[in-house]
Amino acid sequence: MTRGAVDQMEASVLKLLAEDAEGLAIVAAAVQDALVKPQDIKLDKRSRAFGLEINRFQWEKAGARPPFFRSRAVLAFSSVLGAKQQKMPKGVDDVLGLLDIRFVPGAEAPAGAVTLVFANGAQVQLGVECIDVTLMDTGTAWPTKRRPDHEKRK
Repeated sequence: MTRGAVDQMEASVLKLLAEDAEGLAIVAAAVQDALVKPQDIKLDKRSRAFGLEINRFQWEKAGARPPFFRSRAVLAFSSVLGAKQQKMPKGVDDVLGLLDIRFVPGAEAPAGAVTLVFANGAQVQLGVECIDVTLMDTGTAWPTKRRPDHEKRK
């Protein structure tokens, strides 16, 4: 591994907070192509929190050629009123690719629905009082040779 790759692995940890639709779009871009296992997706009804432990592709460091980097991260939603899943696999070895996070305002602002869209049609829709999302890398980045390619999926 080159010294440059080691320097990038040790670089700063990403921390983002979103409190409106514009901020949520930035978080969505940062987690595009994150990988998550269904058992790493949790809803805590008591604290009205929803979270995912993900392997985040670091788009902000991605160049044209390897090495690329991934890091472990937590994506957390607060002020969650409820969650509905659609087409979510349940297998221990299943891995979901997170493609997008969308927000649709409700009848009474700032409430609405946040939808996490995964590859293969899986979705989680969250009813929220407001947008309150935190994304934080939790560990050192590791190199990967693979860069997600959306053109190949078409």
